[in-house]
Amino acid sequence: MGDQDLADVAHFLWEAGTLKSARRTGWWMAGVRDPESVAEHAWRTSVIASVIATLEGADAARAAHLAVWHDSQETRTGDVNHLGKKYAAPGDPEAVTEDQTAGMPEVLRTAVRAVVAEYEAKETPEAICARDADKLQCMLQGLEYKAQGYSSAQRWIDNSRARIVTESGRRLADELLAQEPLDWLHAVMHEKS
Repeated sequence: MGDQDLADVAHFLWEAGTLKSARRTGWWMAGVRDPESVAEHAWRTSVIASVIATLEGADAARAAHLAVWHDSQETRTGDVNHLGKKYAAPGDPEAVTEDQTAGMPEVLRTAVRAVVAEYEAKETPEAICARDADKLQCMLQGLEYKAQGYSSAQRWIDNSRARIVTESGRRLADELLAQEPLDWLHAVMHEKS
């Protein structure tokens, strides 16, 4: 592996860090002034993917790995929300990933491209779990925003819930809908009493 190969990997690591500042723009339509970042969304999506995959009997590590990479292309395309897609199609995730990984060592380039292709194909149990995690994370974030007073978030909650396909994902969504965002804290505090 030559120095240039690692230079391109290092460049990508810098690039990936921009997702910490990139906002999920759809939330602006709900009136959220400072919405979650793409990186924050990807982190919780990865956690949720591992949970759903475990409950579904799929490979939890693989599902989480797919979720880590599912929005990595947004370093170059930005987060194009649903309304924006009506006017300008977002970049093809596989084509963007191909460009992002072009100078990387073959083993890494091949692996990353395969992860993105698997997620986009929507065929493996792990990809299905990761895609459900993406929807469940959006629903969960909507519930949090609604609890903060953003009543328009209800549309995101409803649309996300309707798009979840796994049994575990649907059951988990229904459980989350029955709770409030701080119920977990109240439960922990009562355990200590």
